[in-house]
Amino acid sequence: MPNPNRGSCGFKSTEFEQEYERPSKSQLKREMTALQKLGQELIDQPRDRVKRVPMPEDVRDAILECQKIKDHEGRRRQLQFVGKKMRTLDEAEVALIQKTIDSWKGASKSETAVMHALERRRDKLLANDEAVTELMAEHPQLDAQQLRTMIRNARKEQAESKPPKAYREIFQLLKELSKVNAANDAETEDGDEEEDDE
Repeated sequence: MPNPNRGSCGFKSTEFEQEYERPSKSQLKREMTALQKLGQELIDQPRDRVKRVPMPEDVRDAILECQKIKDHEGRRRQLQFVGKKMRTLDEAEVALIQKTIDSWKGASKSETAVMHALERRRDKLLANDEAVTELMAEHPQLDAQQLRTMIRNARKEQAESKPPKAYREIFQLLKELSKVNAANDAETEDGDEEEDDE
């Protein structure tokens, strides 16, 4: 049976509790792990992207070096070194790096959406001849005979389970057309802005 008087001394005092000015060990560990993950995200990116990230030269060099290492143990040690270098950054530098990575994720989402739209358009072209007519109307500069040949070859590849050479060629053609459209849209917007200025 527990003693009802145990622990009751008649007053409550916080005079013996210590006030901590610095973060706890757990908090420090969470921050270190977050910086390590940020470093890992940078290591996983292409080299030319990493070179454009605003960060101190020694941190960038450590990341680029880690990308070169293929040996598992060597890479693990270099990753720890990258984490150590990341901990030397101040909050503003870390925030800038995080912002850059977040912008890549947004860009890659929009790029993925564009690729999916192109794939759907290609599938429509293969399924429906009216889609070919629509595409020709949108882009009169296209060689109609070449386009129809590519579509016929892609259909044949699918029917005979052959490697999708023409199928990929159609995708590349659509990709080029979307780049032309984007460039034309940009020129049109620039022209509109100049007219507004006048």
